Amino acid sequence: MSVSKNILLDESELPQSYYNIQADMPNPTLPPLHPGTKQPIGPDDLAALFPMELIKQEVSKERRIEIPDEV
Repeated sequence: MSVSKNILLDESELPQSYYNIQADMPNPTLPPLHPGTKQPIGPDDLAALFPMELIKQEVSKERRIEIPDEV
């Protein structure tokens, strides 16, 4: 049997940033490889699939990443 719970927060309790675990990892994660070239993918390779703000979050080493107002 599955139990569903909802947690409601006041607007003042909503988080203002994401926690980026990569900032606290002892070894950096390896970049994804381009399926055709087998080389690390750069932002330009991802731009056709993802918005630039999402790409910046993916490659960031900052501990906290501000949540955009639109979200």
